[in-house]
Amino acid sequence: MKACHKIIGFAVLAALGAGSQQALASGFQLVEQNASGLGNAYSGQAAAAENASTIFFNPAGMTYLPGKQFSGSVSAIKPSAEFNNDGNSVAPPLNPLGTNGGDAGGWNYLPAAYFSWQLTQRFWAGIGIAAPFGLKTDYDPTFIGRFQSQKVDLKTYDINPSIAFKFNDVFSLGGGFSYQKSRLSLDRSFSLVLSAAPETVSLNDSSWGWNLGGMLNLGPGTRLGLTYRSAVNYDLTGGVTVAGVGNASAKASVSFPDTAAVAISHQFNDKWQVLGDVTWTHWSKIQNIPLVLTSALGAFPAGTVADTLDFQFKNTYRVGVGVNCRWTDRFMLKFGGAFDTTPVPDFMHRTTFLPDNNRAWLAIGAKFQFDKNSTLDYGYAHLFVNDGGTFRNKGTAVAPGQQGIVSGVYKDKVDIISIQYTYAF
Repeated sequence: MKACHKIIGFAVLAALGAGSQQALASGFQLVEQNASGLGNAYSGQAAAAENASTIFFNPAGMTYLPGKQFSGSVSAIKPSAEFNNDGNSVAPPLNPLGTNGGDAGGWNYLPAAYFSWQLTQRFWAGIGIAAPFGLKTDYDPTFIGRFQSQKVDLKTYDINPSIAFKFNDVFSLGGGFSYQKSRLSLDRSFSLVLSAAPETVSLNDSSWGWNLGGMLNLGPGTRLGLTYRSAVNYDLTGGVTVAGVGNASAKASVSFPDTAAVAISHQFNDKWQVLGDVTWTHWSKIQNIPLVLTSALGAFPAGTVADTLDFQFKNTYRVGVGVNCRWTDRFMLKFGGAFDTTPVPDFMHRTTFLPDNNRAWLAIGAKFQFDKNSTLDYGYAHLFVNDGGTFRNKGTAVAPGQQGIVSGVYKDKVDIISIQYTYAF
């Protein structure tokens, strides 16, 4: 038991210290909140109720977990984003054009931890610690688009206490609230006469959200899951620093989107199970995000809109199908595929810090049960990201021409490896 407590404590600390990631669902959303779902490309997770990670995907699923259960996972994520100039890029006046910037991706690690507890025959409580949103792109300092972004790092931390109630053998309901903290940092170059200066933007805020889910037992071996996670509204504050120019305080407001999903799980027999889902994300809440100075920065007075992140996002959907094959009493194979649409409406709004596009998932995984208490899940997925057409972004900083024009094509892909340990006690 002491060893188990140490494992739980370590996982909680790791999740709280999670770094940001290249966004792997559409936009900057992160769906990689366990390893048990990765082998199915996260298909049907709102109906799976496989372990305590159901707290994130559908808290009503806790009613299918007897006793106490801990589950912790780590996902190793390798995105790749390579830009190729098409010859139409333009540097700010009197500055060199620069290079393609290398691969803006790199290895990142996303931990998550969950604990569920059956308090009575009908009542459960739990807590999840995860990072539902994140973004990281890091180009070479000589990147053509360095005046728009050279390095972007968005981190979120989400603590999600939840409860669930089993009304009867057919219907369960669960819900919770989230304390979420977000931190954004942006490093880039600021165009000066005959030169450029390093610029840093750093903003943060904390806010609250909630989630609600239901689980319906439709018959022998068939479950239907319905779930909703609310939007989270941020009023980010912090500062802007431009070397040789000065420091200023700044603010920006943004709403991270709400999501809704419907999922199904059907057990054909002792060996075969199929899962599926459709998930909708309300990305159109994000149109543009003004960065407003709240104190003077050089010649720019307080109240100046120093930059506008012009997203013009549209709503998205994700569909997925997964299949599980119980090879032996202790070993299960998992397969899955999914299609995820991008919120980016067109290539004029495809930014250097979020070179997003539609992507298809292909995944495989396995589960091994050591004994009645301990289970290990692991999985691998490859994301095929559309190249799409020519990207062309002029930037939107306060000074016309200050960020130049970035024009070309991105080639993106993602590989994910994940492992998860679950202990029931």
